[in-house]
Amino acid sequence: MECLCQQAHKEDKPQKLLEMNGLTPVPHSYDYDLIVIGGGSGGLAAAKEAAKYEKKVMVLDFVTPTPLGNSWGLGGTCVNVGCIPKKLMHQAALLGQALQDSRKFGWQFTEEVKHNWMTMTESVQNYIGSLNWGYRVALREKKVTYENAYGEFVGPHTVKATNRRGVEKLYTAERFLIATGERPRYLGIPGDKEYCISSDDLFSLPYCPGKTLVVGASYVALECAGFLAGLGLDVTVMVRSILLRGFDQDIANKIGEYMEEHGINFIREFVPIKVEQIEEGTPGRLKVIAKSTKGNQIIEGEYNTVLLAIGRDSCTRKIGLDKVGVKINEKTGKIPVNDEEQTNVPYIYAVGDILQDKLELTPVAIQAGRLLVQRLYAGATRKCDYVNVPTTVFTPLEYGACGYSEETAVEKFGEENIEVYHSHFWPLEWTVPSRDNNKCYAKIICNIQDNERVIGFHVLGPNAGEVTQGFAAAIKCGLTKEQLDSTIGIHPVCAEIFTTLSVTKRSGENTLQAGC
Repeated sequence: MECLCQQAHKEDKPQKLLEMNGLTPVPHSYDYDLIVIGGGSGGLAAAKEAAKYEKKVMVLDFVTPTPLGNSWGLGGTCVNVGCIPKKLMHQAALLGQALQDSRKFGWQFTEEVKHNWMTMTESVQNYIGSLNWGYRVALREKKVTYENAYGEFVGPHTVKATNRRGVEKLYTAERFLIATGERPRYLGIPGDKEYCISSDDLFSLPYCPGKTLVVGASYVALECAGFLAGLGLDVTVMVRSILLRGFDQDIANKIGEYMEEHGINFIREFVPIKVEQIEEGTPGRLKVIAKSTKGNQIIEGEYNTVLLAIGRDSCTRKIGLDKVGVKINEKTGKIPVNDEEQTNVPYIYAVGDILQDKLELTPVAIQAGRLLVQRLYAGATRKCDYVNVPTTVFTPLEYGACGYSEETAVEKFGEENIEVYHSHFWPLEWTVPSRDNNKCYAKIICNIQDNERVIGFHVLGPNAGEVTQGFAAAIKCGLTKEQLDSTIGIHPVCAEIFTTLSVTKRSGENTLQAGC
């Protein structure tokens, strides 16, 4: 089938592509109703939703290999090099902690406990492979055309698709959805692309990374540093300024303290300026030279692996948006859209991490993609709600959040108009091993002027995602402090702390817990 398609499009030569570049009248009939550029969470959700309404849909997806040559299958960042492998490796680290705890619960084992990196990565990659296959099957069953090809606009309603062999084809569509996502950013210093890895490489790394320097303070940086340390590796995090920018800083600092107490080293206010290879190998040895952000101090360190997690860049600059007039934020590459995910070009839409001033979360992209299609083809009117979206950071001590951070709430409503209720707590499961007393933390932020409605929810503790998901539904329904107080807690679980919060931050009273 692929050969026939290539045969049929042999006439699509570069000259014709140039002619299509805005100089040809827009065709009145199109090859497709909708072409989706990007086969990640948002793109696939939109494509499958459109197929429900018997629309002719195409998905173009192509993974540009990392500087080290890694690429992956259909499904996007979350499935292949993001949420899924991250959570599985986080689980591997939690199991290591559970093994330590188990001795106090009576489990006896004398043999040395070791972790095998290759067994873990092979198991994780096998699961991801099954997901890749599942996505392809789902598209085929829904009669969505999928091409493993790089899509870029070349003229009105027209894209060029280039496969890995360099064969080019042209396709037209009535509407387009850009869902190209983001890729890890590099430092732009000597040795970064030659010797460093990113999260795009880590989860399929064919050897144990050994002594690792994680550069960055993003959630990606702290999550990766956390599970690597949990697997028994020597881990250092180099931080330019603050931890978890954009998240509640009270919580972010507690996460940093917990990680330091559990053996992760932090080098603060330094940035790498050069990475040199001392010795080749799997892993090899690298020398990192770093400079202070506050002065001229230079430091050096040796590591087996350097993982860059300093942020991500939108994949919008090389898909021909200038050819069709789609505006982007020149500094960030993000695409501004209206409240219906429509760009400044009426027939071109965008969802996911590439949107300006929107949350970069897989479920948000999925929701936005589905609702967009329902508005386009099913007469629906519901828009994606980008407020009160729950999320979790899978650091060693998990952090779940929904709504405003304390800083943002103060900025928006004024300090005198918010009340912060908080408490530390000690999970029952941690009492017998006698570890990490009063490290877990619960906080809600209430709007005094609106009947103490809960506008911010924050929890630091085990299973934070599971806890947060439930409360998120209540928050969307307008949960108030009074309603929380009137809810009977489940005993003995971590989440019950939210039904008994009584200490306000304003009071300065002690929040440490003595028992259950």
